[in-house]
Amino acid sequence: MNLVLLENKDFIDQSHVMIKGRRFKHLTLINKVAKNDRMVCGLLNGKVGTGLITKISNNFLEMKICFDNDPPEPLPLTLVLALPRPKMLKRIIESVTSLGVKKIYLVNSWRVEKSFWQSPLLCEDNLRKYMVLGLEQGRDTVLPKIYQKRFFTRFVKEELARIAKNSLCITAHPKTKKICPSGENKKITLVIGPEGGFIDIEVETLEKQGFSSYHIGQRILKVETAVTYLISRLYS
Repeated sequence: MNLVLLENKDFIDQSHVMIKGRRFKHLTLINKVAKNDRMVCGLLNGKVGTGLITKISNNFLEMKICFDNDPPEPLPLTLVLALPRPKMLKRIIESVTSLGVKKIYLVNSWRVEKSFWQSPLLCEDNLRKYMVLGLEQGRDTVLPKIYQKRFFTRFVKEELARIAKNSLCITAHPKTKKICPSGENKKITLVIGPEGGFIDIEVETLEKQGFSSYHIGQRILKVETAVTYLISRLYS
């Protein structure tokens, strides 16, 4: 745990918190903290600082908190992702959150299995759990916003142009001649398809909204690998 993420309900007074449950177990069993140790802490959707451990018992610990820094700058990227299988989605959400992505649109596609949309993972509390793990990994405090869009064509035609305004618009697609640019380091809207990629009519629909298609080489990657690779390439 690179950052202890705190919420208002953790405070027992103005400057002290009590940590229980998953975070307590991780800090004591994995981080092996002791009294008077200092930890990097952050307030959910707020500032970052340090916590001095003042007490450890069998099932909780207390820390004195001081917040004095802003969280890392968000990555200027909007991710539009065809809904992957739930196990893969868990890893993607955690990974892109740790990288600083703050806007994620989960969209339907012809190759997305209908059953994926019935997954309990898509409920707000479950998505939040994996975002929190990503924040703890990346020493960040600001939760991303995740939007679910069940109708691909309607979303692309009616909403995506507004969402992508004044950004570099990229569709990751293996069946194109152009190699993805690198080191752009600016506002980008990145669209990534499902396993097997978007079908031709979906690519054409995106192109009509100003999205150019790029590939990332001869190798065909899993979606979770492609997502992190593309983000790293675009923001090298």
